[in-house]
Amino acid sequence: MEKTYVGWQEAPFKSKQTEYTEPTNLLSPDGRLLAKGWARHNVFNYNRFHVKHQMRRKEWDFYQLSNGKYMVQLSFANISLGGYVSAVLVDLKQGKTLKSVMSPFIGGKDKYVLPPKGDVPNTVQMTIGKASFAFDTEETSRTICFKMDDVELNFQMDIMPGLENITTVLPFEGFPDRYFMTTKQLCMPCAGTFKFGGECYEFTKDDTFCSLDWGRVCTPYSLVWYWGSGSTYLYDADGNRHIFGFEITWGIGDESNATETCLFYDGKAHKFGAVDVKTFPKPDKYMQPWEFISEDGRFNLTMTPFYDHHSDLNVAVMRMHSHQVHGLWNGTVTLDDGTVLEIKDMYAFCEYVENRW
Repeated sequence: MEKTYVGWQEAPFKSKQTEYTEPTNLLSPDGRLLAKGWARHNVFNYNRFHVKHQMRRKEWDFYQLSNGKYMVQLSFANISLGGYVSAVLVDLKQGKTLKSVMSPFIGGKDKYVLPPKGDVPNTVQMTIGKASFAFDTEETSRTICFKMDDVELNFQMDIMPGLENITTVLPFEGFPDRYFMTTKQLCMPCAGTFKFGGECYEFTKDDTFCSLDWGRVCTPYSLVWYWGSGSTYLYDADGNRHIFGFEITWGIGDESNATETCLFYDGKAHKFGAVDVKTFPKPDKYMQPWEFISEDGRFNLTMTPFYDHHSDLNVAVMRMHSHQVHGLWNGTVTLDDGTVLEIKDMYAFCEYVENRW
């Protein structure tokens, strides 16, 4: 079942927000996209063999965790022509990568297959080259592990009961069989270690959060997007602790049925409208303040950057070019019931990406 979400104070968004609440097939057997919108859990039934353009099918599980000082990224991606598993440790304050390892593979169209949903119990265990890794999701926890050469990482994160996420399906105008489906699950306190070369970096649930970027897509060749995300603890006037997070993504495909924009407060999703940044950061403004405002005024934050985690993979006809900018965020956000939350010096990031893949 789908519904058009009305939202805060019964004021409709300028952008339509079509919410799905019941299981819905993503694709028809001939590859046409059947669903366009968003959900609080992944209700979209994905059959990878219904994808019409099998060599344009891309599937990934990407975990990013940080305490604002160090960041860990653990990623597995299968882009049909091939893929990789990688682990990265970054010192955000010094602005440098401390360790990065990758194990690639060729011809991944029908091997190294991931589960069709990322927010329900599932287990992934694979060995690719010298790398072995496992993602284990249960009802109230996730565990991720990785080993390659001298690198070993092990992390465990909490999933509060009923934790909602934002799962979106975005079409591409003029391409009835292309789509971008992702689940962004935030607000997961995380603890663990990243070890290499005799060094051990420890993370605790006091200040560390993990987010999952889960993607199953079939896209045109060239893509551009913004993606911003973060989680933290907030304290109310009585000293009670709450978990807060936000997800903002835009620029991908046709957003006439939904935008990938959402607040999370104590596990519940609060949908708001389209977001943009006041000043386009390209080509030389990445380290200047990023001012964000949503169309309904419910997301009004400014990021003051302290590090641009820039990467540029350019191989033959494929390029993955990213400015992932990390900073401190300040301003206000508004929940569905009109409650205004003041955000002070929250660590989070926003990236600008240009891909050809």
